[in-house]
Amino acid sequence: MQIQLRHAPSFTVARAFLAPGESVRVERGAMIAHSGGVQLHSKSEGGIMAGLRRSVLGGESFFVNTFTAPAEGGWVDMAGVLPGDIASIDIQPNRPFFLSRGNWIANAEGVTIDTQFGGMSNLFGGEGGFGIRANGQGQALVSCYGAIDVFDLAPGQPVTIDTGHVVAYDLGMNFNMRRAVEGRSIQSMKSGEGFVFDFVGPGRVLLQTRNPESFSDWARSPAPGNNPRSGLFG
Repeated sequence: MQIQLRHAPSFTVARAFLAPGESVRVERGAMIAHSGGVQLHSKSEGGIMAGLRRSVLGGESFFVNTFTAPAEGGWVDMAGVLPGDIASIDIQPNRPFFLSRGNWIANAEGVTIDTQFGGMSNLFGGEGGFGIRANGQGQALVSCYGAIDVFDLAPGQPVTIDTGHVVAYDLGMNFNMRRAVEGRSIQSMKSGEGFVFDFVGPGRVLLQTRNPESFSDWARSPAPGNNPRSGLFG
């Protein structure tokens, strides 16, 4: 499977070029278009229980769509829900990645996905606790809100990232979650940062330049029930 990215970084579309008979697994609703002759099959990947874990805990859909190319090959176009970029992660054997809740959109047939608990750091960081573990060999596609930034950390190199901006990370890395202002809950809340991840290399971290949760809070704020000024002139 070869990936071509277009319209980056604001409204990126990923086109997966498939060899004859090759398949790509795609999140429900992520397909935009495909070439003639490509066949679609939808099922609960890994069985009913795996589908339930993926939908209830991982933030993805119960059913996974599999697109298979005809004898002459084909392509499938995909995009995420929010305006932003798409990144292709090269998954290697014995080097799985954790994909944050709601960011996975597709993977090659050599990659397996399942729900994984991301630790209490994700739970208290507002990311839902669970996400997707991508293992095997091939490419996995993740979408984001805003542009994608990639940190390739050298051995021992640290970086601190707000939990709401983390898209994916190498599960072989050392990391932990803490309050943005260590040991001070009130100061962390006053700063507007809440919880952050401390990652230490070697490994790769992908982050999004915009925070979907912050945008959601902002979008709700002008609603009549949430705006304290709404009744002044109503």
